[in-house]
Amino acid sequence: MNSVEIANELKELLKGENVKIQLSVPELVEKATSRNEAVLTVDGAVVAKTGKYTGRSPKDKFIVEEESTKDKIDWGKVNQTISAEVFDNLYVKVVNFLKEKDELYVFKGFAGADKESQLPIQVVNEFAWHNLFCHQLFIRPNEEELASHNAEFTIIAAPTFKADPAVDGTNSEAFIIVSFEKKVILIGGTEYAGEMKKSIFGIMNYLLPEQEILSMHCSANVGEAGDVALFFGLSGTGKTTLSADANRKLIGDDEHGWSDNGVFNIEGGCYAKTINLSAEKEPEIYNAIRFGSVLENVVVDEETRVPDYDDGSLTENTRAAYPIHFIENIVTPSVAGHPKTIVFLTADAFGVLPPISKLTKEQAMYHFLSGFTSKLAGTERGVTEPEPVFSTCFGSPFLPLPATRYAEMLGEKIDEHGAQVFLVNTGWTGGEYGVGNRMKLSYTRTMVRAAIDGKLNDVETIQDPVFGLHMPTNIEGVPSEVLNPRDAWSDKAAYDQKASFLADLFKENFKKFGNVSDEIAKNGAPLV
Repeated sequence: MNSVEIANELKELLKGENVKIQLSVPELVEKATSRNEAVLTVDGAVVAKTGKYTGRSPKDKFIVEEESTKDKIDWGKVNQTISAEVFDNLYVKVVNFLKEKDELYVFKGFAGADKESQLPIQVVNEFAWHNLFCHQLFIRPNEEELASHNAEFTIIAAPTFKADPAVDGTNSEAFIIVSFEKKVILIGGTEYAGEMKKSIFGIMNYLLPEQEILSMHCSANVGEAGDVALFFGLSGTGKTTLSADANRKLIGDDEHGWSDNGVFNIEGGCYAKTINLSAEKEPEIYNAIRFGSVLENVVVDEETRVPDYDDGSLTENTRAAYPIHFIENIVTPSVAGHPKTIVFLTADAFGVLPPISKLTKEQAMYHFLSGFTSKLAGTERGVTEPEPVFSTCFGSPFLPLPATRYAEMLGEKIDEHGAQVFLVNTGWTGGEYGVGNRMKLSYTRTMVRAAIDGKLNDVETIQDPVFGLHMPTNIEGVPSEVLNPRDAWSDKAAYDQKASFLADLFKENFKKFGNVSDEIAKNGAPLV
């Protein structure tokens, strides 16, 4: 099928009497609850369960190999190739499947708060709660924008359609397939709503660099003086938590672009982890969960309808989706100037990286390309405890282009705007996972605020003998023994062994970047 035939099939689908377009939040809540897709909590939030798929399913994600894009995509385990024939056959099956449903839900909106590069999108959902999720996560159009809306990309999500791998050419019953030429994202077999959000991010990660705009997997906020801070990191490292600061205005919690004009949010909402959420620790997120919000896999008392955020029996990857205006301190629209501070967040399960360290330009590029963290429980299927992982640019699952393309753009912008870069370990201290403890959020907040306020620019530092990182010796409000990870371990020999082991992992991983300059490869790498 060519692009015109695909578009015509979609038009026919959307002409059906079963199609409900741009329903309001109350209407979608009513649909979701009356159809037994979800229930309401005591605070009025919709809570749904996603079955066995409680996180992204990366092994089931594909990009169609097409003439116009095949030489640009960084093909491999992350960007798996699939044929146009497989896509076309599944597309027809899914469209016919959805035609038979009693109701379908369509959301029309945008990705990207920057009007110059904004992408019009539409989402076709089998589930009302999925459509509510998209309504809250993407950028909502006003009446004038809706009247002239013409979607450039379409998500078609049919979670109860199960593929047959032997017949359909997939790896399992689930599939997430992107066609850049036909401008369709086809999703089936999984009820996890995050697949829709991240699929659009992948599209933007392809389109924005073509416009010389850096796309970034990061959160962002801005102070009263217009000082912008970026927080890079994979799921569970603290992007959402640390960017939701009562003393600073939120630009966005997860996905941004950096153009010649500054930083802009790609989304119109937030998608926060809720495991162990409390009003005391994360008041901004806690208070944002109310009518119109969507909770995924959060256990709720059947009688009182009170959520138990400490219950991870369904998954550790419990989530809340809400529109960004549910956070009080936000920038409207979600755009700001150029970053002054950049924070790389890592959840080090080995417990050997410093809780905060200043990076040279070469170290910044090295650690951006390395993207070391620990994959936390629940963020992907089958992950039940932290696993060390190198995720290029702190977002390799969502990057269709070669990593060096994004890294080079970041390096150019750091040089141009003089941003100071810090590496922050929100993982373990005093020992590795199972022995030590997770870094206290209060300590991390104190360190990050000191970095953003410029208090660490001229502070005394010592160089870590293994990783070469420059560690502050004193930060008000943080015990000195916490600042040097070796001091926090009772068994120094065990620390030395584990630190050396991680340094070797860094070096082995970096060998795949054969086209990186010697300056970055040598001056950014661990010392031993």
